[in-house]
Amino acid sequence: MSSLPIIPESAPFSPEQRSWLNGFLAGMLSRGTGAVPAGCAAVSSAAPLLVLFGSQSGNAEALAKKVAKEAGTRGFSARAAAMDAVNATALASEPNVLLITSTWGEGEMPDNAAGFWDQLNQNGSSPKLNSVRYSVLALGDINYADTFCFAGRKFDERLAELGATRIHPRQDCDVDFETPAKAWVSGALEALLAAPAVAAVAPVLTTAAVETAKGFSKKNSCPATLIENRLLNGHGSAKDTRHIAFALPAEGMEYEAGDALGVFALNCPGVVDQVIAAHGLSGDALVAMEDGKVLKLRDALISKFEVRSLLSVKPVAPVSPQDFIDGLRTLQPRLYSISSSPKAHPGEVHLTVGAVRYEASGLAQKGVASTFLADRLAIGETANVFIQKSAHFRVPADPVKPMIMVGPGTGIAPFRAFLEEREATGAKGRNWLFFGDQRHATDFLYEQQIAEWQLSGHLTRLDLAFSRDQKEKVYVQNRMIEHAAELWAWLEEGAHFYVCGDASRMAKDVDAALHEVIRTAGGKTEEDAAAWVAEMKKTKRYVRDVY
Repeated sequence: MSSLPIIPESAPFSPEQRSWLNGFLAGMLSRGTGAVPAGCAAVSSAAPLLVLFGSQSGNAEALAKKVAKEAGTRGFSARAAAMDAVNATALASEPNVLLITSTWGEGEMPDNAAGFWDQLNQNGSSPKLNSVRYSVLALGDINYADTFCFAGRKFDERLAELGATRIHPRQDCDVDFETPAKAWVSGALEALLAAPAVAAVAPVLTTAAVETAKGFSKKNSCPATLIENRLLNGHGSAKDTRHIAFALPAEGMEYEAGDALGVFALNCPGVVDQVIAAHGLSGDALVAMEDGKVLKLRDALISKFEVRSLLSVKPVAPVSPQDFIDGLRTLQPRLYSISSSPKAHPGEVHLTVGAVRYEASGLAQKGVASTFLADRLAIGETANVFIQKSAHFRVPADPVKPMIMVGPGTGIAPFRAFLEEREATGAKGRNWLFFGDQRHATDFLYEQQIAEWQLSGHLTRLDLAFSRDQKEKVYVQNRMIEHAAELWAWLEEGAHFYVCGDASRMAKDVDAALHEVIRTAGGKTEEDAAAWVAEMKKTKRYVRDVY
């Protein structure tokens, strides 16, 4: 056998990589696995890697696809897949798995992960994963302390219980996940490469090509001009819901009905002043940012950091301005479901925003972004925004398929967009809307536009539930049960079922009502109804935009 190096010095590897590859390939040749011509790069089967994702809003999905591309540059044959596209029993044949999942509601699995989770927990038939190496990246929000990254934690524990080997520690990420996620990706891939099962993998001779979002993104936002701020509630309403419209730049920011708009809001100056005073600081004190810029403390707190949770009625122990901001969370953009179709409003994007105001512990509290949009951003001023794509929350691809939408309160937002989209494209499919709020007289959002759609026949059916117009409260899920037979008929015809709104209560109640409709009107057992719903989710006929 030739003593020449198998991997030549001209190959684009570090000396350490070249030495390892030459030693490994020489060993393979000595065992009679086949000859590799001297002076030629090795040709070997890339190790398979499955990047599984559970995603509700799209962050985990986008990240999984980036990870798969990055893994490809490091020698893996990698693919990204939603959990509802993979059978848990097949996981046993996957030697390398990276799992990325978000958590929504009160520690719940994303819709496309729930069925997969159930398969991992079936008594007596859960897969044995002794040959699987894995690591988990969990996305969450530390404000929900009790359930922070709960879905990721549960997957991490369950995979280990089923015999899989954790080759890299789980990473739990707050909403500002980019930096810790990047470190996790690097560490997990390096750990997999070092594992015996993938030691034979040679790096692929390509340049790293991590996918970046086209146009504007969270890391590359764009100023948009506020052109409309209209109150949607009538006089006497207990709510303050606004129709917000921005003019978009001429190029680079495109969206589809079903997407969300990320808004970089500014903190209320009055709240910031209270925080500064409570901590005995001076708003003029200079503080250094991570990027090296120096700002006045007050300006930094208005634009850079989360401060709402710092409100106090009592002074706190003194701290230096720099130490104070070094311990704060970065102010994150807020996502709002877009309530317009770009086909109906070229160059504009609309939101339906409920201003959050309440009192806690004797202090007035306000939502950062909602009151920024409702109260503090003037017409003609700009806010930095970006588009958050939603790959699966879309009108039916088949324009003749029926569409059922359940969106009480500000949950109406994407369904206004859906109805505008179908009207603009001339889609012939029937449309059914369930809408509810507190009172018909003051809280029927977009009433005129909805009435026009009814008159034209574009909105085939409308069912309303105004909870405080009668003694006993009525909600959208009650209307679903009342019209179970017709709802089932639509579902049997292939209708797509959409839900938007509150995750903690409404979405759960609507889901329970959907199961009941299928069970009673469809004549199904509880198990069959659950299977029916699971299939709807898998085929993306049942999708939710919940918050």
